[in-house]
Amino acid sequence: MDEQLDKLDLRLLEELQKDGRLTNNELGERIALSPSQCSRRRTRLEAEGYIRSYQANLDRQRLGLDMLVVISVTLATHNRDNARRFSQLINGLPEVLEAYALTGEMDYHLKVATRGLTDLSRFVNDVLLPHESVQHVKTAIVLDTLKTFEGFPIPLPQG
Repeated sequence: MDEQLDKLDLRLLEELQKDGRLTNNELGERIALSPSQCSRRRTRLEAEGYIRSYQANLDRQRLGLDMLVVISVTLATHNRDNARRFSQLINGLPEVLEAYALTGEMDYHLKVATRGLTDLSRFVNDVLLPHESVQHVKTAIVLDTLKTFEGFPIPLPQG
């Protein structure tokens, strides 16, 4: 954690993480600061990159994206050019919600949302498998979501 963040900065981040639409008045009420102080702190935290963006949290299933899948990918060869080609592929695919390069048996894990099995089959068989960078793909369909990302844990200083 950065030493430049004080307790009020951390509380402000915690509240904005819960609801990014809070006005400076509402934020000030929650953390006991004036709206103008909240505005200055928020602007500084944005400028310093602690707050990267604001976005709406949409309901995947209401949008018809009923299937959530974790896909493990092994690259055909392990070199910088192949990893770059795979990264370019993944970054151009809207179905890929998150992608992680890993240590261990598989090279990447992808979190993918599709409308159903037909779209998943097309994604795997027509997009991933034919790509020159990919050797092996393993899919796991998510049966139930136990917890979704709701924000980073922000350690508030003691005292």
